[in-house]
Amino acid sequence: MNRLSWFNTVSLTLGFAFLYIPMLILVIYSFNASKLVTVWAGFSTRWYGELLHNEAFLDAAWVTLKVAVFSSSIATVLGTMAAYVLVRGSRFPGRTLFSGMIYAPLVMPEVITGLSLLLLFIGIGLDRGVLTIVLAHTTFSMCYVSVVVSSRLISFDKSLEEAALDLGCSPAQAFRLVTLPIIAPAVISGWLLAFTLSLDDLVIASFTAGPSATTLPIKIFSSIRLGVSPEINALSTVMIAIVAVGVIAASLVSKRSLVRQKKDEQAAERAQ
Repeated sequence: MNRLSWFNTVSLTLGFAFLYIPMLILVIYSFNASKLVTVWAGFSTRWYGELLHNEAFLDAAWVTLKVAVFSSSIATVLGTMAAYVLVRGSRFPGRTLFSGMIYAPLVMPEVITGLSLLLLFIGIGLDRGVLTIVLAHTTFSMCYVSVVVSSRLISFDKSLEEAALDLGCSPAQAFRLVTLPIIAPAVISGWLLAFTLSLDDLVIASFTAGPSATTLPIKIFSSIRLGVSPEINALSTVMIAIVAVGVIAASLVSKRSLVRQKKDEQAAERAQ
């Protein structure tokens, strides 16, 4: 095993420091007793208590959570279906166009996506609100799910599906009982990625949100234009904690699934 050189060590250290030191400072100053976010005046959990009584932030957080859950769930279903068609399906007319339309949001500027969706909703007479934000987030996050699931399906042993079909399973049963449990870590990872992207989105949501639905990133952005308050630091710390817990949980689930898959493969080899 090759050792890390001093250059690689320094590069990794500087890279991680650039990424995580600002977050660490934000977390520390969320416990600052002072109203000035740049002046330390002692340890306090005051701003977390005030955050719990801030109706504007709580309403925006609830809207953001609803949008993230619904959009990531719909995107996971559609993205998994699209990935299965692209990897397992045979050649069909328009396959190249279909693939390009699935992956286009990956390279499309968010401003263009948001503006085009806004014009679409105005054209069909759909009032902007939670529904339009969900549709918009589903549109751009579905392609990320499709990429993640496709990479797992490409390395998937197709003979397992064929064995299930030979034993009397229908194609739907073979997918539900064999394919889906094996690709479950990729599906979960795709859902978490879509969930995180929805929580973080500002540009597309600003085009598709209406007066009755304001997401948390929009609320935070509009608040910091008047100055950063300690409540925003507390809110950001809570969001960091939620995302960290989700990533750790997904890693544990993926690791457990891989261990179980290896055990099943070893048992199959011993049976042969």
